[in-house]
Amino acid sequence: MLAFLQKIGKSLMFPIATLPAAALLVRFGQEDMLNLPVIAAAGDGILGNLPIIFAIGIAMGFAFDTSGGAALAGAIAYLVLTNGLKAYDETINMSVFGGIISGVIAGLLYNKFYNVKFPEWLSFFGGRRFVPIITSIIMTALVFVFGVVWPPVQGVIDSLGDWVLGAGGLGVGVYGLLNRLLIPVGLHHVINTIVWFDFGTFTNAAGEVAHGEINRFLKGDPTAGTFLAGFFPIMMFGLPSACLAMYFAAKKEKRAAVGGMLLSIALTAFITGVTEPIEFTFMFLSPVLYGVHAVLTGISLYITESLGILHGFGFSAGLIDYLLNFGIATKPVLLFGVGLVFAVIYFFVFYFLIKALNLKTPGREDDEDEEAELSGSADEVLDTKAFYMIEGLGGPSNINEVDYCATRLRMSLKDTTVIDEALLKRYGARGVMRMNKTAAQVVIGPSVEFLGDAIRGRLKQGHPPLKNEAVMSTEEEQNTSLNGALNVAMPATGELLPLTAVPDQVFSTGMMGPGFAINPTDGVFVSPVNGEIAMVFPTKHAIGLMAEDGTEILIHVGLDTVKLNGEGFEVLVEQGQSVKKGDLLLKVDLQSVSAAAPSIVTPVVFTNLQGKEIKVKQSGNLRNGDAINIEIN
Repeated sequence: MLAFLQKIGKSLMFPIATLPAAALLVRFGQEDMLNLPVIAAAGDGILGNLPIIFAIGIAMGFAFDTSGGAALAGAIAYLVLTNGLKAYDETINMSVFGGIISGVIAGLLYNKFYNVKFPEWLSFFGGRRFVPIITSIIMTALVFVFGVVWPPVQGVIDSLGDWVLGAGGLGVGVYGLLNRLLIPVGLHHVINTIVWFDFGTFTNAAGEVAHGEINRFLKGDPTAGTFLAGFFPIMMFGLPSACLAMYFAAKKEKRAAVGGMLLSIALTAFITGVTEPIEFTFMFLSPVLYGVHAVLTGISLYITESLGILHGFGFSAGLIDYLLNFGIATKPVLLFGVGLVFAVIYFFVFYFLIKALNLKTPGREDDEDEEAELSGSADEVLDTKAFYMIEGLGGPSNINEVDYCATRLRMSLKDTTVIDEALLKRYGARGVMRMNKTAAQVVIGPSVEFLGDAIRGRLKQGHPPLKNEAVMSTEEEQNTSLNGALNVAMPATGELLPLTAVPDQVFSTGMMGPGFAINPTDGVFVSPVNGEIAMVFPTKHAIGLMAEDGTEILIHVGLDTVKLNGEGFEVLVEQGQSVKKGDLLLKVDLQSVSAAAPSIVTPVVFTNLQGKEIKVKQSGNLRNGDAINIEIN
């Protein structure tokens, strides 16, 4: 059930990603901004149709290949359900829940029937074409079920909403607490969806009806914003101040190494409201520290509600949304003052607890706890990591099942208490989360697919001893060629961007190492260096290179492109092949890949320069093969 709910939460990111565009259009169209009703109406086109957008996005998220066929089935499921219920009982309105339920059912039906085969005379209706047909039939049957079941369910939801909305600071504070507590298991999007898009109703002077905290706030509801305002002090001030506390709590000799990273993620939270890069630095280290953070978030929402502060956002509670919605907020200046108070509280609370509990926040790790630097062939390094991951998970006898998502190993174990976190982190884990006594997640990063497959392979072979163990490099070897300058070529034609522009915290925070990003304009990718192909990912979406000077480079085309299973990619090299600058590596069908992936922005990461800072001297649009000069500090 937890995995199922997590999948819903993950799938909600597709439709939620439309909110920034909708909020910008609605705000800029208002009288106090550009006074252009056409622009506001365009934004309303998104906000007013969120249920069907949810149905489409969730269906894609549940589909094993994020297919457009699943998206079509999601839309059909929603239309059949809502129109059928209207005819059954016009008082029934499932709102966003109808979209969520339709998307889940359509996605599951797609996975079951996408490859169904019929006799020759019916073959036209086989495969993916059958999915919309079976979806419409199933949803028609469900109209009669929900016609009976949904009214009492809606009654419970309405009662809960009325209690929360009428409970004042207590209800708002409880929501803030749960919002943060659910982040580790990825279910915060589920509770956010209910509050943001369902709670409360507002009818403006034109007779337009708005549901949910965000929509009501943007439409001018004088009571909306209580569930949103309290996040601004936390995201703009509290968590950036926690970064400052982690910097001063770090060992003096390591402050320079972690300072750049902490500054980067603090600015990200302050400006955009994206806080996961900060929260993941201590989430796995101390439940106490994360619990305090969750409680402080609830207190912040309680205080802002008590002070009568109303503010809102379309994306997140950062400076951009704070300034954008300043004109329609209530007491926004006071909100800034509350934020300064929370900055002080977060600094002293975090600094004290990190010191008192001896937490291994960035810059405080024991030398023996730092990630091992391994040298050897790519296969030897991967096999070594897989060997010690199995050992750290309690050995093969403790492992029931190995699965993985985009960045995490999802493990079914006999006993999670025997996990050796120090060993796992030494061989590549970014964090470990015990879900219960038999389930655990190990955060690895985007290379999790290869490590997961290597672990599975070892377990099938009975976990044999290492044949050729990758060895730990000495400190002197680790620092060889890691200072000075790099001369690399542009891997693809497009816009050269900073790594922070990648819409994925694993890359943007430098978790995988420093680098840069490219927004490609054609699908030709070339080698940026003279060297050797260290690894070609089985799904063809990424290539690892070893430069002649020992620098390891990962070119990861787009985000979540691993799910495409190689569709749209043509690899022109193989592992172990020598390449020169400008040699063709792969060709990508950008049109099809960009349509199926969340982003085509391509991170280029120097994976063995972790802890180093780099400065890219060029910017703007470049062609593949153009020189890029990079300073390493």
